[in-house]
Amino acid sequence: MEATIEVSDLRKRFGPALAVDGLSFTARPGQVTGFVGPNGAGKSTTMRILLGLDAADEGEALVGGRAYRSLRTPLYEVGALLDAAAVHPGRSGRDHLRWLAYSHGMPTRRVDELLDLVGLGPAGRRRAGGYSLGMRQRLGIAAALLGDPPVLVFDEPVNGLDPEGVRWIRGFLRSLAAEGRTVLISSHLMSELEDSADHLVVIGRGRLIADTGVAQLLAAASGGRVAVRTAARGEALAVLTGEGATVAATGRDALTVSGMPAERVVQVLGEHAIAFSEVAAHRASLEEAYMELTRGAGEFESSGGEGEGPR
Repeated sequence: MEATIEVSDLRKRFGPALAVDGLSFTARPGQVTGFVGPNGAGKSTTMRILLGLDAADEGEALVGGRAYRSLRTPLYEVGALLDAAAVHPGRSGRDHLRWLAYSHGMPTRRVDELLDLVGLGPAGRRRAGGYSLGMRQRLGIAAALLGDPPVLVFDEPVNGLDPEGVRWIRGFLRSLAAEGRTVLISSHLMSELEDSADHLVVIGRGRLIADTGVAQLLAAASGGRVAVRTAARGEALAVLTGEGATVAATGRDALTVSGMPAERVVQVLGEHAIAFSEVAAHRASLEEAYMELTRGAGEFESSGGEGEGPR
C-alpha cells in the first residue's frame, strides 16, 4: 500500500457552521506531518472524515488513494489514535489489544511485543479503567501499531504524558517516519512539533493557512533579525543605521537589527571600535511562527490585554 494521505477540496458543514472549507493537503511517506490550528479550526473533523467516522459534504480524504471505508483490513493499512479513552475500563490493556488483534487474525505475540515497545509491559495486565491518561495514550499507540501499518494518524498523542513519555514519543514518531511511514499528528504543543515534525499543515476556520516545511517556516518567521547587546547603544544604532540597516532599541543596552546579516553587524561595529557583548541572529520558535500565522484565525480569541481578566 502506498503510504500517502491526500485531502482534496474537503468541505463539511454542521448545520450553519462550516467546519471544513475547501481544505487540500498531502502527508507524505518518510515525514512526520504536524496538523495544527486554533480550537475549532477543523482538525478533528478532518481526521474523522479521513478515518470514515464522518462523511464529507464535498471533496475527499484518501489513504493510499482509497477511502478508509473501502479498506478490507484497515489495521494493516492505517493505524489511528483519536481518543485515548476509547477502551473498555473493565478490560486489561492486554485484552483490549488481543480483542483488536483477533478481529484481524493477528498472533497474540504481537500484543505482548507492543506492550513492551510502548512501555506498558506488566501494566498491560491491569484493568484499563485504572490507567492514567498517559498510560491510555500509550495503549492507544500500541493499538495503532498492531497491524504494522504504513500510515499512522494521531490526535494529540502527547496529552497526559510525563516528561519521560514526551521525550519517548518525540523520538518514536521520528523513528516511525524514518521507516518510510506516513505520520500525521495533531498537537497544540508547538515545542514538541518543533522537535519532531518535518512538515506542517496549518489551518484556521476550516481553511488552509500554510503547507510548508518546519525549517522553512522558522526561517521565514525569523525575518533576518539580529539581536545586539552593547553598552554603547546610541553609537551602535547610529552607525548601523548609517550602513542601511533598520535598527530598533529594545532595551537599555539592546538593539534589534533588520536588513543586515549578523556577520556584517559584527564587521560594522568592529570598524567603528564599538564594543559589544552579544550579536546573535534571531531564531523564531515554532510557537512564534504559528501564532503569527494564525492571528485572527481562531474561533475563540481573548479580547483583553495581557494580565486582564474577562469583561
